[in-house]
Amino acid sequence: MSIDLLLINLDHVGIAVENLNESLATFKELYGVEPIHRETVASQGVEEAMLSVGGSYVQLLQPIDEDGPVARFLQQRGQGMHHLAFAVADIEAALRHLESQGARLVDVEPRIGGQGKRIAFVHPRSFGGTLIELVESP
Repeated sequence: MSIDLLLINLDHVGIAVENLNESLATFKELYGVEPIHRETVASQGVEEAMLSVGGSYVQLLQPIDEDGPVARFLQQRGQGMHHLAFAVADIEAALRHLESQGARLVDVEPRIGGQGKRIAFVHPRSFGGTLIELVESP
C-alpha cells in the first residue's frame, strides 16, 4: 500500500464535552455553526453532534455512560480535544499497514461508529499522545 494513499482527508476533530446542549449553543454563538447530525452511539457510550466546517467536521462528544472512554477522558483531563479522525478508503488495509509499522491498535478489527461508518482507533502511544481514529464511510 502506498503510504500517501493511506489517509484521504481529515474527517473530524473529536472534542469531549460535559454538556452537549450547552456546547452546541456556545459553538453556534461563537462560530455560527449548527449541527448537521446528532445521535446517540450506545456502543461507544456517547451522544455526538457533527458540525460541518469547510471540508471537515467537528464532533462534540458527551458521555452517556460514566464508565465509557469519553467519561474517563473528562474525569482525567477535562473538556477538550479527544481525538483526530482521518478518512481512509480501506480501513482493513490501513490497520494492516499500521500494525506492520508497529503501531499499537486499540481496535484490531473495525467497528461501527456514528452514521454507520466503520471506525477503528490507534492508541495515543503510537503518535505523540494523540488518539487517532480511522473512518471509512459506507
